[in-house]
Amino acid sequence: MTPFPLTQLQARHIWLRAQKLDTAAPFGRGAAATPAAIQHLGYVQIDTINVIERCHHHILWTRIPSYRRDHLRQAQTIDKTVFEYWTHALSYVPTSDLKFFMADMALQRKSPKSWFNAVTESDLRKVIARIRENGALSIRDIDDDVLVEKDHAWASRKPSKRALQLAFHAGKLTVSERVGMLKTYELMERHFQWDRPPKKASEEQVINYLLDRALRSQGLVSLDSICHLNPKRKPFVRRLIETRLRRGDLVLAEIDGAGRQEHWASPQTLADIPETTEGVHILSPFDPLIIQRKRLKLFFDYEHVFEAYVPKERRVYGYLGLPVLVDGEIVAVVDLKADRTRQELLLQQWTWVGGGDASLHTKQIEEKLHQFDQFQFAS
Repeated sequence: MTPFPLTQLQARHIWLRAQKLDTAAPFGRGAAATPAAIQHLGYVQIDTINVIERCHHHILWTRIPSYRRDHLRQAQTIDKTVFEYWTHALSYVPTSDLKFFMADMALQRKSPKSWFNAVTESDLRKVIARIRENGALSIRDIDDDVLVEKDHAWASRKPSKRALQLAFHAGKLTVSERVGMLKTYELMERHFQWDRPPKKASEEQVINYLLDRALRSQGLVSLDSICHLNPKRKPFVRRLIETRLRRGDLVLAEIDGAGRQEHWASPQTLADIPETTEGVHILSPFDPLIIQRKRLKLFFDYEHVFEAYVPKERRVYGYLGLPVLVDGEIVAVVDLKADRTRQELLLQQWTWVGGGDASLHTKQIEEKLHQFDQFQFAS
């Protein structure tokens, strides 16, 4: 099979179109845009860092200029069109995709990760019974725990927190509301008000889902990009790809500089490759475009380093460097900090990268920074 040849630039344009970063408002306006964006992307990562607005809001604003934080709350808590679960990290996921995660939930019930070794069956039954009898609760509502010493920086002195987390991973509880990083847990069936729960997807259906999700949101896929931090499913995805190749539903593509790493796309994608990409975006380091570092390096010839955990004297771009995309190229990294008392977005550092040019790009980036500032402090 002769691979379809692609330049790095062509591959980049395909990915940017799939990520909806080539259109000003690809999901429209209003609250309905938020679940639409999450549906298309497949997931939106959640993270605790709040030097600026947290990454899940940032990622959505990047693709929805009119986005408001309450739109995400409406989707999760009121309309229940999205839910929280683990993809490669904790993320918002379309509720319509919940059936594809039920096998992982069942596995967590049968064989929890070592993080939960300290949780006993009694602990688990206790928190579930408490919620069943008294309604949804957060860890702050539990004030009768016997406190213990932390065994990890992110742990809690309340043993109930880990029991709540295990019940969440096992699919017994779901996050019914989130305020900042404070989660309220509710019984899964009571939150969604099911007459009957969705039927668990088969492993074959899960593999098809992973491939289809990647093709939709990435355009051009590899085994690594489809199975990001999920290597156990690679052999099964590979077999599905081979089946679709034989049917003509996928085409093998060869990207300049990719070496032996194989990529695939649909015939329709390769028949309509964008020639240009326009627009300016200040990207979260947790954005789907940035989070897979090797893929980012291959497509953009830019190597991003998340330096929040790097000693200050060794940082290149700053504590929270945000890549800046201008017309399809990463041209700068800006390190920003929100001064919430003064309602100001502080520019800590500005670093030009790649083809970044002060005379060409400064004005465009400053305009986007102004919009980003307004988003940071909007009610």
